[in-house]
Amino acid sequence: MASVNPFNLSDSEEESERRPNETVDTERSPSDGAPGPPPPGIPFSPSADAVPPTLLLSSHRTSPNGEGISVSPAATAAMAVSAESRVSVDVIAAQLLRDQYILTALELHTELLEAGRELPRLRDYFSNPGNFERQSGTPPAKDQGTGPGGPLNRAGSISTLDSLDFARYSDDGNRESDERVAVLEFELRKAKETIQALRANLTQAAENDVPSQERKNFKSSPEIQEPLRPLEKRALNFLVNEYLLKNEYKLSSITFSDENDDQDFELWDDVGLNIPKPPDLLQLYRNCGSSLPPTKEMVDVAVGDDFADITGHCTAQDPPRKPDLSQQQQAEVVQELEYQISLLNSEKESLAEQMKKLQSELQTLKQTVSSPPLDRSSQNTSNPASSCTAAITSSADPPSVPCADNGQYLDIRRVSQPQSEPPSTQNTPQSHNKIKSRTPEHFDQPNRKLSPAFQQALLSFCRMCSDSRLGAEVSRIADSEESVMLMLGRCLPHIVPNVLLAKREELIPLILCTACLHPESKERDQLLHILFNLIKRPDDEQRQMILTGCVAFARHVGPTRVEAELLPQCWEQINHKYPERRLLVAESCGALAPYFPKEIRSSLVLSMLQQMLAEDKADMVREAVVKSLGIIMGYIDDVDKYSQGFELMVLSLSDPSERVVSAVHQVFIPAFAAWTMELGTLYTSLIPSLLARIEKLFMQGEHGLDEYKLHVFLSALQSLIPPLFAVVLQNAPFTSRAKLHGDIPAIEVTRFPRPASPLQDVATIIGSREMLSALLLLYDHQLEHEGTTGWESLLWVVNQLLPQIIEIVGRINVASSTCVHEFSRFFWRFCRTFGKIFTNTKVKPQFQEILRLSEENVDALSGNGILTKATVPIYATGVLTCYNQEEDRKLLVGFLEDVMTTLSLSHAPLDSLKASFVELGANPVYHELLLTVLWYGVVHTSALVRCTSARMFELLVKGVNETLVAQRVVPALITLSSDPEISVRISTIPAFGTIMETVTQKELLERVKMQLASFLEDPQYQDQHSLHMEIIRTFGRVGPNAEPRFRDEFVLPHLHKLAQANNSQTVDSKRIDIATQLFEAYSALSCCFISEEVMINHFLPGLRCLRADMEQLSPEHEVILSSMVKECEIKVENRGMGDAQGSVSIASTLVGEDAKTKFLSKMGQLTTSGAMLANVFQRKK
Repeated sequence: MASVNPFNLSDSEEESERRPNETVDTERSPSDGAPGPPPPGIPFSPSADAVPPTLLLSSHRTSPNGEGISVSPAATAAMAVSAESRVSVDVIAAQLLRDQYILTALELHTELLEAGRELPRLRDYFSNPGNFERQSGTPPAKDQGTGPGGPLNRAGSISTLDSLDFARYSDDGNRESDERVAVLEFELRKAKETIQALRANLTQAAENDVPSQERKNFKSSPEIQEPLRPLEKRALNFLVNEYLLKNEYKLSSITFSDENDDQDFELWDDVGLNIPKPPDLLQLYRNCGSSLPPTKEMVDVAVGDDFADITGHCTAQDPPRKPDLSQQQQAEVVQELEYQISLLNSEKESLAEQMKKLQSELQTLKQTVSSPPLDRSSQNTSNPASSCTAAITSSADPPSVPCADNGQYLDIRRVSQPQSEPPSTQNTPQSHNKIKSRTPEHFDQPNRKLSPAFQQALLSFCRMCSDSRLGAEVSRIADSEESVMLMLGRCLPHIVPNVLLAKREELIPLILCTACLHPESKERDQLLHILFNLIKRPDDEQRQMILTGCVAFARHVGPTRVEAELLPQCWEQINHKYPERRLLVAESCGALAPYFPKEIRSSLVLSMLQQMLAEDKADMVREAVVKSLGIIMGYIDDVDKYSQGFELMVLSLSDPSERVVSAVHQVFIPAFAAWTMELGTLYTSLIPSLLARIEKLFMQGEHGLDEYKLHVFLSALQSLIPPLFAVVLQNAPFTSRAKLHGDIPAIEVTRFPRPASPLQDVATIIGSREMLSALLLLYDHQLEHEGTTGWESLLWVVNQLLPQIIEIVGRINVASSTCVHEFSRFFWRFCRTFGKIFTNTKVKPQFQEILRLSEENVDALSGNGILTKATVPIYATGVLTCYNQEEDRKLLVGFLEDVMTTLSLSHAPLDSLKASFVELGANPVYHELLLTVLWYGVVHTSALVRCTSARMFELLVKGVNETLVAQRVVPALITLSSDPEISVRISTIPAFGTIMETVTQKELLERVKMQLASFLEDPQYQDQHSLHMEIIRTFGRVGPNAEPRFRDEFVLPHLHKLAQANNSQTVDSKRIDIATQLFEAYSALSCCFISEEVMINHFLPGLRCLRADMEQLSPEHEVILSSMVKECEIKVENRGMGDAQGSVSIASTLVGEDAKTKFLSKMGQLTTSGAMLANVFQRKK
């Protein structure tokens, strides 16, 4: 559809009537509904109120063929005189459209319609939607700007890759925008207009900040520099940032942007200057020292005016009274004329494009009517018209507008046109990135006599589209590798959002290849940004694919581009809201560590990972960070970063997540230790630092040792054992004699402990299993025959490390099973790693020297002897169990027997022996060995040793299988229960109770029941107060977990008898002891299910007897017992009425508010043991 140029001021109604035979331009490009702004560097047209009447009527009229009509100064003056008498409506409309008075122009258009005088200019302008709408998110074309008369700038939604939500685009998604979006866009547009107006005012104010007198001083004295204005600072900041980005200083650009966070470097309008953007810094630098006037791009056009004539005419017509006014008018004349030139240039380009199309159609028609070509050479030489046409087409092209595809595409719309090859390419070899000429394909022409016009019309029914972006891409076929990259760079951003999330990893190879080979840095950045944002929450497999692609990209492009292109993508997503994306960043830093420049690797990347380790809340992200830090430690070579690495190790070891700590031991510590091995600081700095921190814990542990921190540091020491042994082997006197040739025996599978990761395998640290095997042979021979003279690393282990750790072990609380276990595991791994010869000749002698098993080493009064410390269980379980041969087992048995004998005869606490039995009893391998030790105590001549043996059975019964209990434990206890010493017999009662609690064999239970019954019913034990106390304590401990039949038929009846007998006890001390133990037992048993018969016959009578004792001895206990008795009686009465049947839980009856209040208030006043209070709330397992 033909469109009218609203700025062609000569096309008024009167002039149209005077020139009826002249036509306006009819062929325009699709975007010519509203011409765009002038090219860069040409200012916009001034506003109407600043334009003299001459300018309103002086313009150029351009015919379709490109020829123009020159308007002489005389004609211009005449028209100006006529304009003073009458101004046409069309001129007014054009002026309104130019100044963007759209509503005023719309009112004028409406009034003209009502008056029957429709103006074509206004009709065409308001009927063209392109003047008011723009595709959302699409940047304006070069010929569509904000110039006068251009389309209204509707602020589209800014859709960038940062804000693009790929998840909303799926195959079945609804892409219709919500109505609210339009409202928000309108509000945004109004806000932008307000901001633009405020910025204009601010710009004007900033320009007037400096007083005129000061400006004169600055001009008169050039050496005095005018202060930098805020506006100038923002403009310079923008140019500097643009320079950094163009020259690949991206990290510097990021830092520069952070330091100027009050400025938006993406938008020039944010600077505040309402003028076109100046040239970049490079152009400014090149032009600053040149004395020549700036060159202007000259374009040959068919019409032109003499600037001097027009200026002179204006001056003659309106002589200036003030010099400033004359200069202003001249500047406005120049601006207007330059704007008109830009319009002519754009129109010329449109006409040139039309000429190309016509020439193309002409060639098609010629080919249709011509005979088939003989060969390529004859065709190139016998078709002068085609050559001439090509020459005309090329000459018609504007020199400043290059071809969009640089000649690297074959257009399928013209595939049938013969194209002559440039002679310069016939004998020139083509490189990888050069354009490759293709021979045009020739097709057989039908033997028909259709007219060319008919044939063309017939082909027009083939539905092909090349007007859209996609149509343009489809219609062109890439003819070289570079053009393929360009095409992919343009198409991939449009393809990715429309691919299903589950299948987007299929695009990774395409994106990476394009990003790797694309010639433009901005496109590469965009593609890499798409790669990292490809999937909103990538799973493990998808992340592996992306990482694999990033590594392949890094290998191909080198460290410089990795730093400039990949690292900024990681930095941008370091604080992403999705943990999967942060996890991708953490994993990328590790995977790309070998490909970063070493300065970046040890500074920026290390700082990024340190920040994520300290701030990220997701366990899986911190785990990946720790692994990446380990990889970084494997490539770092800056010695100054050692202290930072140590602090990172300590920080990560203190992480609350077990998976993070596990990653520290598997990756970070081995990698950090490998670095210290190279530096020679493993045993001179790293291990001593950890030991110093452990020592500090003991010095600060006045109110109790911080076992968690001790575990952290000791586990780190344990992970350093393999690299320490590797250092010992590598620094040994025999290392140079190690040879790989010859018969080298294989290393035994059990020679070393199972490593936590491959990085803790000694063979991996050394280099190979063959080398390790050769070194081990020489190592054992050196220890056994030649000694350790001159072996610095091993001497440090023997003379400094071992004594310090053994001294720390002696300060551990033996009751802390966690610390005992940790140090036992440390010594076990230490001895197994350094070997049996080292353990027998270096480790065991140091422990034996300290322990010296004799009664003199035990202080029975204070209990501070070395045998009462944790040294005993750690030596027994950590050193003596490293090797399981016969002589090793005998040594362990002998040590335990000696400890048991020594502690018993010296009346010392048995905590160290109990800790040894508990630690060893956790492993079924040592059950037989422990039973052998206890049998030694059963047949010992000393009653003290026999008592100790009987008490140790209680610890062992719970972990031993029932076969061993029946064959080894029960016979030993029966033997001890008939011991002449009453103390030995009493010591067996806890073990018998534990058997009743854990064993299910009826025969065993009956034997134990008979033995306990003999203790209770035999007359010789009637006055044995200590025996009764032990039995009641045992019943209270095992009763809730024992078999219900045993509890109902044996435990509760005997407790009733003991409570009844205690009422007649005359000795108050014994009576209160028995009553207290009975109270604890009944409190524990009250949580069990008791039958009605047992409740009436034994439980309630026993409680009443106990209450009678407590009324006289302990009134606070009596209140609780009364509540228990009352509730039991209520339940029994309710059962009698048929409200409940079966078993009843006494614990469930204590729900009354009064009983609960009394119970809780009195429980806080009791001074009974913690075990009793715990048993109150136990339930049957």
